[in-house]
Amino acid sequence: MKLYYSPGACSLSPHIVLHESGLPFEGVVASTKTHLLPDGTDFYTINPLGYVPVLELDNGERLREGPAIVQYLADQVPAKQLAPANGTLERYRLQEWLHFIGTEIHKGHSPLFAPGTPEDYKPLLRERLLSRFAWINEQLANKDYLLGAFSVADAYLYTTTRWGQFVGVDISGLPHLVAFKQRMEARPGVQAALRAEGLLK
Repeated sequence: MKLYYSPGACSLSPHIVLHESGLPFEGVVASTKTHLLPDGTDFYTINPLGYVPVLELDNGERLREGPAIVQYLADQVPAKQLAPANGTLERYRLQEWLHFIGTEIHKGHSPLFAPGTPEDYKPLLRERLLSRFAWINEQLANKDYLLGAFSVADAYLYTTTRWGQFVGVDISGLPHLVAFKQRMEARPGVQAALRAEGLLK
């Protein structure tokens, strides 16, 4: 398998899951600025939408969209228990979290990264994001991870908690979320993905 990723982007989530899974894979950097791969290939030939992540399977098929990719990876190694079994209510809880993180947290950051977003609009965006993070903070009050035990949803949440430092969203006043972030950073799989992306020395 190949994972096309950009350092620190949402593709960090499946990158973490791959390291947690133990599955063999090759990581390929896809620049979000030049849209070129290290060998000069135009990334638009891999994903016509131009964004990461993309998971290329051994048979050449490709999967886009992080929440789909991480569930696929989890289902390849059921013994690792990275996702609850398909068809269970717990699996739908996982999907509930993946959708919430994708639509409320991930997409909530997008305008803050966009160069054309009006400055007077950004405080409203930050306030909305902080309110969502505050709700997550409450959900983590009595547990280490979103579903109790580590799952692929935690990799996605962790990835989005890293972005605030670049766009002025300060989660330092949310103790359960801060503790979660620290807990994630102690995991060898997370450290391996961060190191591979040049985000950890």
